[in-house]
Amino acid sequence: QVQLVESGGGLVQTGGFLRLTCAASGRTFNNYPMGWFRQAPGKGREFVASINVSGGRTSYADSVSGRFTISRDNAKNAVYLQMNMLKPEDTAVYYCYKDTPQARYWGQGTQVTVSS
Repeated sequence: QVQLVESGGGLVQTGGFLRLTCAASGRTFNNYPMGWFRQAPGKGREFVASINVSGGRTSYADSVSGRFTISRDNAKNAVYLQMNMLKPEDTAVYYCYKDTPQARYWGQGTQVTVSS
């Protein structure tokens, strides 16, 4: 089993920044691709960013490209999402995920609210 715990969410004004952290525990003796999705009120879950095992390849949704940066620290079994120039439309619950050969594991989510 893999457990993922997100932290770093909160309330911020438009133009502000936040850094989300996802800490993995449990059976993490191998590193796998990880990333973030988000879900706004009344909407489906949408892809935000992903990162490969080495951290050398990243992918972003068009809506966050140029503002968000995903990174990882394999020694700490953690992945991060630096979010800059936040907009009210970024308001959502942000979920971390980890892809293993057996399944995609999800965290419980962390709320990000951007006030206008």
